[in-house]
Amino acid sequence: MIKEVFKNMDDYELVGVYGEWLHELKDRGMIRTNNVVGELGEYLAIKYYQDTPGLPKLQEAPIGTQNIDAISINGDRYSIKATSGNVTGVFYGLNDPDSIEEDKQKFEYVIIVLFNKDFTLKTILEMDWETFMNHKRWHKRMRAWNLSINKQLENDCKVILTSKGS
Repeated sequence: MIKEVFKNMDDYELVGVYGEWLHELKDRGMIRTNNVVGELGEYLAIKYYQDTPGLPKLQEAPIGTQNIDAISINGDRYSIKATSGNVTGVFYGLNDPDSIEEDKQKFEYVIIVLFNKDFTLKTILEMDWETFMNHKRWHKRMRAWNLSINKQLENDCKVILTSKGS
């Protein structure tokens, strides 16, 4: 039904849908900025954890909190990264690769929200700090760490959700 509505719009109306969509996502409290992929990933991960029996109940970390996006009611810290590609956004606040200092633990868990190319939810993965440290890769240009999404990483993570058709 929605596809037919889009097909009947002229180009200017169709482009305007994006702004209306962003406005609606913000009105519902699903996103705060225009970083749609990242913020939708955070929102959907937190909502899924809250709605699913047996998973920790997460709440959004206060705006401006460094290194984490959510906190469980038990005090565990979660960093959430969302992507529709094969690499996550970066993790700041860790030492450079040539540092002799040991990294201080910034969070207990990483949640990775994977979207399909059409931005439907594909998978939610969870890893602990140790697994993160084993898989992190240096992003030279950003001077920070990220994660490459590959079979080894997926095998080392706990699968929280795999949507139908993934």
